Amino acid sequence: MTHPTKIGKYEIQGVLGRGGMGAVYRGFDPAISRAVAIKTIAKSSLDEEELQHLLARFRHEAQAVGRLAHPRIVQIYDYGEDEALAYIVMELVNGKSLHEHLLQHASYDLREIGDIIRQLLDGLGHAHAAGVVHRDVKPSNIMINKDGDLKISDFGIAHTESSELTQHGDMLGTPHYMAPEQFLGLPIGVPTDLYAVGVIAYDLLTGSKPFVGTTATVMQQVLNQRPADPSSLNPTLSPLMDRVLQQALAKKPEERFHSARAFAEAFQLAIEASLGAATAATEFEEAFRQAIEANVEAAGAAPAIAAPGAGLLNAARLIKTDAAAAPAGDAAAAPASTADGAISLDRSVKKARLLVVDDEERILSALKSLFRARYHVFATTDGNKALEFMKKYQMHVVISDQRMPIMPGVELLRQARGISPSSVRILLTGYSDLASIVGSINDGQVYRFISKPWDNQELQQTVAEAVTIALELAEARVAPVGLPQTMSAGVLVIDNDQEIFRVAKELIGARCPVCYANSLDAALNAMQAQEIAVVVADVEAGHEDTTAMLKLLKQENPQILTIVLTTASDSELVIRLINEAQIFRFLNKPVNVKLLKQHVEAALERYLTFEKAPQLLRQHRVRESKEVRDSSVGQKILAGLKALRGKWFGAGNKP
Repeated sequence: MTHPTKIGKYEIQGVLGRGGMGAVYRGFDPAISRAVAIKTIAKSSLDEEELQHLLARFRHEAQAVGRLAHPRIVQIYDYGEDEALAYIVMELVNGKSLHEHLLQHASYDLREIGDIIRQLLDGLGHAHAAGVVHRDVKPSNIMINKDGDLKISDFGIAHTESSELTQHGDMLGTPHYMAPEQFLGLPIGVPTDLYAVGVIAYDLLTGSKPFVGTTATVMQQVLNQRPADPSSLNPTLSPLMDRVLQQALAKKPEERFHSARAFAEAFQLAIEASLGAATAATEFEEAFRQAIEANVEAAGAAPAIAAPGAGLLNAARLIKTDAAAAPAGDAAAAPASTADGAISLDRSVKKARLLVVDDEERILSALKSLFRARYHVFATTDGNKALEFMKKYQMHVVISDQRMPIMPGVELLRQARGISPSSVRILLTGYSDLASIVGSINDGQVYRFISKPWDNQELQQTVAEAVTIALELAEARVAPVGLPQTMSAGVLVIDNDQEIFRVAKELIGARCPVCYANSLDAALNAMQAQEIAVVVADVEAGHEDTTAMLKLLKQENPQILTIVLTTASDSELVIRLINEAQIFRFLNKPVNVKLLKQHVEAALERYLTFEKAPQLLRQHRVRESKEVRDSSVGQKILAGLKALRGKWFGAGNKP
């Protein structure tokens, strides 16, 4: 097949690849004596409507990527059109694609794989910062030149052309690198690119893609199945690599790494761990032993003990001094109750242990400084090490950031809950991601949500309450309570319509009574007539009255558990309900029936556990809000709720 001798000012020296809509040529710019690659679209290959749409996007992508100047990105030099062609002129890479290397059975050691992924994420991170998303990251779009340097090609253009044209002849797209949102036709963005990088890393490390088979089979697996842990295919890999790649391959975009840099940092740590260069768990044990056995005789704060090695954990020594001897005006020793507070604090807390996890060293330093005079403080940037530490030593309070590269806070708190159910968990974060906030309740069952930047006095108060609760619960040993076939305590559904009530009655009506209320008065009357274990409430049904009732219900009758239904995206409202109403679970509308049944049954089981061990209710206590209690609505609600004392749930009094 012949090819043109010239396109625009560029001389054509050969063909690099062909596709259904055009070709990629090796070209030469005589003005500056530079070899180039020229990607073309033949206008005659498309009808007029398709052509105009495609050309508009072709120009847009050329302009967007043309602004990028980065050593890891194939640079775009020029764009042009004539009667027959539209074309993009780009950097010519003297090398092979990663796809070609893999076809030739090239193998890479862990450090080489770490370098490939680092370079890839470096280039993508630069593009993402400029607002450009690749959308078709795969080995055939990753060039490796003769010096071993990586170059990313076809930024956005491959997606524009339906993945039918690439520089080196890989003409057909593949589903193996597509994220769930691409199969579903949902919006794509930075997490979509990071998913594809996760697939590439998985393949390089294990010799196998996460999912294989026909397009239909791969799509079904991508949407519904969890890939095998990489370490199950390559035993030399650390469990940390499993967690990093499982996060990169998460089904939901918001559960993946939030940036290429975060992914790169976590991946590098996992590579080092797999090479055996990461600090061992024994370092944590030694730091802990020193902190416990030191018994420092001092009136002031002792210096922190630095763990050996990478310094991922610092342990604050125990101050052996009575709370009564603390200086007047010391925030830790001052009375912790306020006008709105109703939780009495245990002042003999010198043995309490705090575990703080945050990916920012400055945050860890600030928190250690704030708490080391009163508690043992253990701090790390690595969630995996924190969990291993918890398996060996009881932590009374766990404070975790949410957005961290190695492991998000929601996942850390979920696993921490499984390891140490009596530990009190606090989520500390600087942003309001509703999905993560909801996850922190549904999966991690946090005690409080604290926003950055925090108020020192408020944070000290919250941690003091958490420590008091944790010390009381530390010795509690409660056997699991199974859910009986039938029980007398029931479920109250508060909603404007009866749809959820009918669904709940069908799901659990054979096990317990299910009541319905469409107003505040009806809800209070229902609780007078029937012992209620669980309230299922739509916070959009009488929004302010309902949220006020949920807050006061937890203050007056903490044994009753609440499941909130909402279509709202108000993260501030959710945070307030977490902190002031100790919501048991959140469910988004439209409601998933299976999840509704699971959450209600879990709440019923928890209610029975409270009956058996009322001391556990202390973990669900909230501060009394004078503003809510003194309002006219609050007074009305309180009158109804106080009448419940002594009527149900044993004595019915607050613990």
